[in-house]
Amino acid sequence: MTGSSERNWAGNLRYAAARLAQPTSPEQVCEIVAAAPRVRALGSRHSFNGIADTTGVLVSLARLPRVIEVDARSRTVTIDGGATYGQVAPEVHAQGWALANLASLPHISVAGAVATGTHGSGDGNGSLATAVAAMELVDADGAPRWLRRGEPDFAGAVVGLGALGIVTRLVLDIEPTFEVATTVFSDVPWDAALANFDDLTAAGYSVSLFTSWEDDVVRQVWVKTRGAAAPGHLFGIAPASSTHHMMSALDPAALTPQLGVPGPWLDRLPHFRMGFTPSNGAEIQSEWLLPRSATLEAIARLRRLGPLVAPLLQTAEIRTVAADALWLSGAYGRDTVGVHFTWLLDVPGVERILPAVDAALLPLGGRPHWGKCSSAGVADLEPLYERFADFRALRQRLDPQRCFGNAYLDRVLGP
Repeated sequence: MTGSSERNWAGNLRYAAARLAQPTSPEQVCEIVAAAPRVRALGSRHSFNGIADTTGVLVSLARLPRVIEVDARSRTVTIDGGATYGQVAPEVHAQGWALANLASLPHISVAGAVATGTHGSGDGNGSLATAVAAMELVDADGAPRWLRRGEPDFAGAVVGLGALGIVTRLVLDIEPTFEVATTVFSDVPWDAALANFDDLTAAGYSVSLFTSWEDDVVRQVWVKTRGAAAPGHLFGIAPASSTHHMMSALDPAALTPQLGVPGPWLDRLPHFRMGFTPSNGAEIQSEWLLPRSATLEAIARLRRLGPLVAPLLQTAEIRTVAADALWLSGAYGRDTVGVHFTWLLDVPGVERILPAVDAALLPLGGRPHWGKCSSAGVADLEPLYERFADFRALRQRLDPQRCFGNAYLDRVLGP
């Protein structure tokens, strides 16, 4: 199958790969990498930029034998590199366990989410990559190697952008299963939200704010509580009495349950149900991860940009992420606020306004999400990551010939 027929999930990108390989064993992955001068792993195709592309061979791990092995003694689950959260979570839950957090979509591959620093929400919750206890990757020689938490290269390799190898196994931390309830509040005044931002994001285990950047109110605040009663009000505003979609024109049947009704973690932490089209489908996404200390200034700048971005915006979401120690994580070394944009599927229009958003947020320390759209390049990004040079050195050591290189990595990491 040629790359000319292969597109990403949203349809805004056609892959340039000469071939799509679909191995059915880890050994076949090793053989493909050993034989191909250029190769990249292809996950669930949820990235909106060229991070997964290559001029060589795209390797989809979707046909690998499904591995979901819970080890209660170590409180971990071992999974294969092609598994999605929607495949892993039900099996983990069925055995009485849980992942600490999930992203908005259960449809995405675990390995791809980890490699790009994707996250859920919550003041005390790290990015999804912080759950990784160990990983097996196929290196540039086509040999499998394990990296484990605490080893010298581990913190650099977890959020690895696919630049160090193809991940064929992951070991994730788990904990006893738990319940979550989602409660939605509409039209929260910005003045109240900003004056009480820390209290607002601490109102639940996971909190999301949805906005258009043009209104005087936050259109919706989603509060997901764990082991606690749902809030009875928010700044005097009563909970919604019906299910609300963050994109008002879409059918709320695609969303996980709301209305403060507790349910299993896997049915509440994502915003969207597994059996439905993820998000809107026809969209482009961007996100910037900012130091929490810059939150108020970032929001002020984006509200000033409202007239520019709103015509191309389906919704924007604000979430929090706890600091971690993973070198290329958006939350490396600092508690973080993520500002996410779901754009219309208008590639020229979005490309036209991205420089303005970058100009507003990069000077505040905003790190663009590795799998989403930004105009930033290596000169913009290197100052934002304290371990950037260390990652480049690790990449040079593990892949000096750039077997896993591509045009995107040249732009954001340098050749």
